[in-house]
Amino acid sequence: MLRMPRVTVPLGPSGHRSGVERLLSSYRNIPADAPVRLAKKTSNLFRARAAIAAPGLDVSGLGGVISVDPKARTADVSGMCTYEDLVDATLPHGLAPLVVPQLKTITLGGAVTGLGIESTSFRNGLPHESVLEMDILTGSGEIVTVTPHGEHADLFRGFPNSYGSLGYATRLRIELEPVKRFVALRHLRFDSLGDMQAALDRITAERVHAGIAVDYIDGVVFSADESYLTLGTGTDEPGPVSDYTGAEIYYRSIRHASVNHPKTDRLTIRDYLWRWDTDWFWCSRAFGAQNPTVRRIWPKKLLRSSFYWKLIALDHKYSVADRIEARKGNPPRERVVQDVEVPIERTEEFLRWFLAEIPIEPIWLCPLRLRESSASLDAQRPWPLYPLEPKRTYVNVGFWSSVPAVPGEIEGAANRLIEHKVAELDGHKSLYSDSYYTRDEFERLYYSGGEYTALKQKYDPRSRLLDLFSKAVQRK
Repeated sequence: MLRMPRVTVPLGPSGHRSGVERLLSSYRNIPADAPVRLAKKTSNLFRARAAIAAPGLDVSGLGGVISVDPKARTADVSGMCTYEDLVDATLPHGLAPLVVPQLKTITLGGAVTGLGIESTSFRNGLPHESVLEMDILTGSGEIVTVTPHGEHADLFRGFPNSYGSLGYATRLRIELEPVKRFVALRHLRFDSLGDMQAALDRITAERVHAGIAVDYIDGVVFSADESYLTLGTGTDEPGPVSDYTGAEIYYRSIRHASVNHPKTDRLTIRDYLWRWDTDWFWCSRAFGAQNPTVRRIWPKKLLRSSFYWKLIALDHKYSVADRIEARKGNPPRERVVQDVEVPIERTEEFLRWFLAEIPIEPIWLCPLRLRESSASLDAQRPWPLYPLEPKRTYVNVGFWSSVPAVPGEIEGAANRLIEHKVAELDGHKSLYSDSYYTRDEFERLYYSGGEYTALKQKYDPRSRLLDLFSKAVQRK
């Protein structure tokens, strides 16, 4: 059964302007000596945020699609538009964003200022690379339009990975690409991490496997002896499709016994884009949602990442998990929720180290390369705050769980080990979760030789917005 996209009504230019006016009015109501922040109760960030008593920016009118231009293959969207709403507006035209991050409630503005990734990133890069122009509210209260080569090209290039410390996107114009109605999947099993890395490198470069084009690719590691690459190919050929929005669980469907014979599957394009959202990859198991008995009575509409976020918020507020561990006589657990990028040739090395040192599985893999168009911005550093090298393949490694805290060890011990290992392997760490760098370490890794500081002084001269270090690094 094909599930049709929800009907979404575009905001239109007038609706968007109304939302912008509401935003600007709220900015003027923030005291001049108070930091500027979003008045937003929900978030896809895992790091702690300091409580601020002052009122925040009203972004309630900036949550939709403004317009879709099927002929130009572009969409104008408000900064707080979720990818779920955007996809439902573009799929009826046979189009989709070039990169659709895995969770439905990630916003366009959030993915661009904070990075995002998915199985098209080996050919389409990261979400900010398909942005054509943006309107950004800077710390000074001015909305500027930024483009790759215009007056504010420096802000266009410096905005990705700035996490709202340089401003907030109010409007983004992005490229779209044609998509087919279905995605045919091949799950390839490997019993060697080295073989898996070699295959991932080759397929990412050639974009074909066994004579069939590869449009999408990601992977899952269950152990050093069991890993999978999932290859997706768009198709309009009709036929049966699987459903992982109810009783069946997608990540379990990947596993099979044979190394020499791939397992195949088919999904609608919409279900493929959101294949990880139903169970928040595999993290829904922490809430018991994968227990067959619980699953039968769990409302289907609550099998989604946005609901799991609410459960996480309750846990943070009342320390539920730590209280349960204490009753068992166990110490609190350290949260290890991270995405890191390492060069593809160091992937096996990182995975072997991680599996030996950090007791977390499964692990998600997603290859990425900067788009060719990024090279036109700057041949060496097209995106200075997240300086991936052009024409080099990286692998995003995602792991989301917790480990037992060892009494007497420094806070964040496991996370600190990961940070040091990633730096040793010439990699990068995303900043949506807990970080433990010193200021000197952080500025060396993320301030791009002073370029961030110059942007901060230019676009937020009164420091109304928290700086990147203050936002990203764990604070007491």
